[in-house]
Amino acid sequence: MKKVAIIGANGKSGKELVKEALLQGYEATAIVRNKEYKNDQVKVVYKDVFELNKEDLSEFDVVISAFAVWTKETFHLHAKHTKHLADLLSGSKTRLFIVGGVGTLYVDSDRKVMLMDAPDFPPEYLDVAKADAGSFYELKDRKDTLWTYVSPAANYDEKGARTGKYKIGSDEIILNSNNQSYISYPDLALAIIDEIKNQNHINRCLTAVSG
Repeated sequence: MKKVAIIGANGKSGKELVKEALLQGYEATAIVRNKEYKNDQVKVVYKDVFELNKEDLSEFDVVISAFAVWTKETFHLHAKHTKHLADLLSGSKTRLFIVGGVGTLYVDSDRKVMLMDAPDFPPEYLDVAKADAGSFYELKDRKDTLWTYVSPAANYDEKGARTGKYKIGSDEIILNSNNQSYISYPDLALAIIDEIKNQNHINRCLTAVSG
């Protein structure tokens, strides 16, 4: 049985990742800062991501980070935490998934324009998109870590249902059967946990849409 660590397990994405990992029979460990987090279905490690060391992560086959911060003063921590985790796992066989943002997906087949650079990208989301992109840029040229950078769809719906059906992609924005860039939180968690066994996106980006 593979051992999966989920950083930020108390967040919206993290909670769904824990559920899906357990549903698929993995041994899940939640890594959280918040001492108020309780989950009797998994082992819980109370530790800040920046306090994690190599020994903390050595037992895991997969580390999934759903780390997120939402203020301008802390945006730089997206890239910082990604580099920290990648450095800790450098040279190991442990896979690293970073749940990032939609902004780095290309909107053209020539891969010249990312969504966050498109003229119609909502300006109120630009700062967080660039912060998430910092994580991608930390990973994209690394050969010493088995990384996967995950981008949700443009409409990432926390209230959406687990349909159990999704369409997978890599670094280009994709649309579902309704011609929408949409995915529910549970379906993205499903796509991520499925990738553990599928192994189609090692050192590549991953995106998905529901349906």
